[in-house]
Amino acid sequence: MVIRIGAAGLCRTDLHIQEGQWAEKSQVQLPYTPGHENAGWVHEVGSGVSNVEVGDTVIVHPFITCGLCRACRSGDDMHCENGSFPGINRDGGFADFLLTSARSVVKLDPSLQPADIAALADAGLTAIHAVKKAIPVLGAGTKAVVIGAGGLGHIGIQCLKAYTPTEIIVIDPSEPALELARELGADHTVKVDGSHVDTVKELTDDLGAQAIIDFVGEKGAVEDGVAMIKDGGFYYVIGYGQNIDIPTIDVIFREISFIGNLVGTYADLQDLMTLTAQGKVTLHTTTYPLDAINDAMNDLDNGRLQGRGILVPG
Repeated sequence: MVIRIGAAGLCRTDLHIQEGQWAEKSQVQLPYTPGHENAGWVHEVGSGVSNVEVGDTVIVHPFITCGLCRACRSGDDMHCENGSFPGINRDGGFADFLLTSARSVVKLDPSLQPADIAALADAGLTAIHAVKKAIPVLGAGTKAVVIGAGGLGHIGIQCLKAYTPTEIIVIDPSEPALELARELGADHTVKVDGSHVDTVKELTDDLGAQAIIDFVGEKGAVEDGVAMIKDGGFYYVIGYGQNIDIPTIDVIFREISFIGNLVGTYADLQDLMTLTAQGKVTLHTTTYPLDAINDAMNDLDNGRLQGRGILVPG
């Protein structure tokens, strides 16, 4: 199936790919087209496609899966044994057209347009995937700390509000990001200024939070998260860039659980599109023409991009 790209989201993973962090894992060969958050219109279909038609508006699950292996059969799509990942280990959507599979596309509600939701294909999908894992531990009276209110974090805040009654504490070094977090429903916002860990401890009665949802994963975020988590708490790792460095005896003595999150399932993407159509999740974006990709990457790398960057082909 060929998708005519209407919009493609810019992700910090694209920076990590550019920096070479994915070279060993993806084995990608140059020349190569990034872009794993894609939405647009069905341009061409094969003879066996029955779920969409040419012209339909769709969002594209970032992983192309076989549907036949054990992981796919159990709904664990992103661990498909035969899958491939456009924008990671094959050409992606920073282009006019994208080759994908019928299994990967979700037909959109007519009220949703590609430029408004493209980044939900990964940023939103990963956020909702992590939040849905945390639902069992975030009942009434609990507290969750969201590290980072940027491209992923601002979606995660909305998913937490939609799915749980937990009290949401958001930390970020950017005041505009914290202002957005407050608008989206954060109960407390704390600026990263050197005293933020102590402030969070005060907000949690010195006990720490039941869940840390870390959308940063670098530049000291992990150390902060470990210091802010409650004994017996759950640390959901989404952002990455540094190592988790904690003595194993502390993991045992404090009984902390670290949970990794890789994208999300097809069902997660369907759920996210439903929440979006209901108005419970909105994406804060900055739009760039596709040929301004280098400007967009620089803005993301230097912290000038609030919310999510969206690239639109000419």
